[in-house]
Amino acid sequence: MNELQSTFLAKSEVKAHDLEHKRKISWNIDKYNAAVVKGKEQFADLELARKKAKNIKWKAIEHLDTHLENFEKKFIARGGKVLWANDADEALAQILTICKEQKTTQVVKSKSMVTEEIHLNDFLEKNGIESVETDLGEYIQQLDGEAPYHIVTPAMHKSKEDVARVFHEKLGTAPHLSPTELTLIAREKLRSKYQTAQIGITGANFWIADTGSICVTENEGNARLTTALPKVHIAIVGIEKVLPCIKDLNLFWPLLSTFGTGQKVTSYNTILNGPKQMGESDGPEEMYVIFLDNGRTNLLAEPAVRESMYCIRCGSCLNACPVYKNIGGHAYGATYSGPIGAVITPHMKGMEEFKHLSYASSLCGNCTEVCPLKINIHNMLLVNRQLAVKEGLNGFSENMAWKVWRQSMMSRKLIAMASTGMKNKVFHSIFSKAWANRRNEIKFPAQTFQQMYKQYQHQSTKD
Repeated sequence: MNELQSTFLAKSEVKAHDLEHKRKISWNIDKYNAAVVKGKEQFADLELARKKAKNIKWKAIEHLDTHLENFEKKFIARGGKVLWANDADEALAQILTICKEQKTTQVVKSKSMVTEEIHLNDFLEKNGIESVETDLGEYIQQLDGEAPYHIVTPAMHKSKEDVARVFHEKLGTAPHLSPTELTLIAREKLRSKYQTAQIGITGANFWIADTGSICVTENEGNARLTTALPKVHIAIVGIEKVLPCIKDLNLFWPLLSTFGTGQKVTSYNTILNGPKQMGESDGPEEMYVIFLDNGRTNLLAEPAVRESMYCIRCGSCLNACPVYKNIGGHAYGATYSGPIGAVITPHMKGMEEFKHLSYASSLCGNCTEVCPLKINIHNMLLVNRQLAVKEGLNGFSENMAWKVWRQSMMSRKLIAMASTGMKNKVFHSIFSKAWANRRNEIKFPAQTFQQMYKQYQHQSTKD
């Protein structure tokens, strides 16, 4: 067992039995579920919409190389610059180069899971550059020194009292402020940052191949300020966020908003085609798009899990997962948590270090059921387990245990040979601690079913 797995189990043990944590998560997810049910009513044929979206992403990923080249040509033609990053280090180096060229001391940042993936805030801070999160949830998490808890709702695990505590401790505000008062304070603190920051950094929900555009979806307007006011805009985008045609947004924007927050469409949906053009009143003077691989081509190279690249990061599988709802987002120890995170992280970060995430599932299939693109998530968790075994990443004792179990289950004679007394002895000597830690002790019956059935037959014959 490696250190990451040990940490995961330790954190999971704590969170799974933290009743206050469960209360907060249940309250937030229940609100989400109610909103999503209502939001789905906008679709005349929801299943047809989901199937069409999946087919669009399937075709887009199969022709990813062509779409990337088309985007680059279109974006450069409008004065934008495209950079390519194989991994986090390359992306960070490119961003630092741009910051040095602009003599930057401060950047504003809109919500972006990709920048969390490469740990951009920590990197900029080490290089003397202040990076300010402008999304309210991300801002709360940054103040509290925590990573995002959820793909869509970064501070889902915090109550209004928790947020008031964070503001009181970090900003010196009065304790016990209301949510409205806290929001106004955050607005006051952040508005001046937009005006002084030299660079704005965002991610992108989608990038459009045929127009050379990126699309940003939000509910607060912070991303628009981040892209409009600073002199330079840097968008860091995963290569898998492709849509072939701008007309595809008619389908993908409503799907993302409905399954993400229950809205018919999010409040602010922006299409960005490059830096400010002649005659335009706002926008950056320079715009960069950094396409990030960082392990994504590992998913592309493995046909059995390639489907995970269709994910639009709506977060619906997290909200449906019984494991996530018990252990929360931070226990995973990875940028992407929940079922989809358990699928992609072992390929992006290393199967040996993160294979345990694919075992952290009940395989109930609810994640697949709720996915707007019908991604077969729970089956890919099984694929990851198979790949881990093929790569020889299971320990000797685990392999031997499964070998003995398999041979026993395939032989009626071997099953019958294991007397009840032997079952009790083996179970309590090997599994007692793991099973009985929070459960009642198991005692096998004095007779097996086979023994009882033979006894019944014998008795019936006598009668």
